Amino acid sequence: MLTVFTGGALFFTHGAAVLPTTAGAWVYVYRAGLVLIVACYYVLNWLRSGQTLGMRAWRLRVVSNSGNPVAFKAAALRAVLGALAWAPAALGVLWLYLDKDRLALHDRLSMTRVVHLAST
Repeated sequence: MLTVFTGGALFFTHGAAVLPTTAGAWVYVYRAGLVLIVACYYVLNWLRSGQTLGMRAWRLRVVSNSGNPVAFKAAALRAVLGALAWAPAALGVLWLYLDKDRLALHDRLSMTRVVHLAST
């Protein structure tokens, strides 16, 4: 999806890189679109199965604090807070070493948790 979106952006810049010099203020729309596509990938996968492709490989799943599948509000909040958790030197992620339940800050605030699935 990112490739298709970028291809569309390149059409409007006549094949030039999407930079402020080639796309003007539209570069910010392009960047926002990329962020939105990535956020939708995470939210949709968490809603559908609780797992992204990488989480399947590591046998992890996102669930609500009660153990149920996550709701849209919790998944969207987790995506936004997860991105912010990495921004200041990953302090929101490193929070899990201080948390009594070993939850990262975005998990604590979105009332979700990552669980390890049993081996089959």
